[in-house]
Amino acid sequence: MATPGRARLRRLSEAVPGLLLGGAAALAAGVLIGLPVDTTGVMDSRGYLFTAGLLLAVGLYGSTYAIDVKALRADLTGVLVAVTLGVVLKAALIAGTMLLFFRRPESLVLGMAVAQIDPLSVAALDREGRMSERARSLLKAWASFDDPMTVLLTLYLAGYAYTAAGNPGAPEVAAGGAGGYLTGLGLNAALLAGAVVVWCAGRWAAGRLPDTKGVRRARGTGAVLLLVALLVLAAAQQLMLAVALAGLVVRSQVVGRAVERAVGGAFLAAFLALGLLLARGVNWAQGIVLGAAAFGAQALVALLVLPLFVRGLPRRDRIALGLAQQNGITAVLIALTLERDFPGTAGTVGPAVLTVNALYGVGRVLQDR
Repeated sequence: MATPGRARLRRLSEAVPGLLLGGAAALAAGVLIGLPVDTTGVMDSRGYLFTAGLLLAVGLYGSTYAIDVKALRADLTGVLVAVTLGVVLKAALIAGTMLLFFRRPESLVLGMAVAQIDPLSVAALDREGRMSERARSLLKAWASFDDPMTVLLTLYLAGYAYTAAGNPGAPEVAAGGAGGYLTGLGLNAALLAGAVVVWCAGRWAAGRLPDTKGVRRARGTGAVLLLVALLVLAAAQQLMLAVALAGLVVRSQVVGRAVERAVGGAFLAAFLALGLLLARGVNWAQGIVLGAAAFGAQALVALLVLPLFVRGLPRRDRIALGLAQQNGITAVLIALTLERDFPGTAGTVGPAVLTVNALYGVGRVLQDR
């Protein structure tokens, strides 16, 4: 007969995904590695930023790849509201909370750093979800396409926050202004168009050949090579919108199996990187408030705003979406980018990510009960 302690442990393991527990272990390993070793040079290098971008690209692609396109069309209005109005409201609620507690102009950029839902976390934990297929597709689309909106907010508000903090000139993150953002959109469009053209041309050519084992193997190899090239180019130039949209088009069984394995590995690597970030120093007070504000903002938007535009979601799905705030490599990337202009951003965002994911785990346990 199982003891009460073992029974509680078994219920906990069933409620909290094993991958989330693995992420906690990777986080602890990152802290232990980073404490005795000065990782500042590594984490500020182009190689580290490229690796972080590659992890983000894998998460974006894995998230949109698993979206049911028919379900996405049915709730397209809800998705658009979530990634526009939803992101703005969340960033405003988070920044307002931080201003209320700490009264620092940098709160504007801190709110943007955690306003999005991390697509890597959503994709990695998808199989152990508690939502209907409709709600799952809505969350994947929300997590995948709110990053460009976050970038847009960062571009236009970082300058104001930088000046309000008493700094001269303009922040480095806003270099290029609106023109730089439009250039980025054009590069995203070019990369997406190139990937789609190659994909369609390959499918057309394969369709004209006999359906043999060798042809199927060559078709699968070509799909994987195209995906690798897309992810590498996107990571090198931070063209994440192209990757997210490509996940809706570039699909095959071979790619699906490869992505499933890659997403799990990237999820653990992201939490290892987060541990290295925490080892550099943390601001626990601001980080915990920031994480709690992000989690609360998601709940308010999902429970009060989204139902106005997405009709017919069951109560269980609405609650699941309200508890769905997850942060990971996306927030870490934004923090590293903002660190140059707003020192201390990484040390605040790190514990905020930890707080958000701890609240997510608790929410999963309570939801199951």
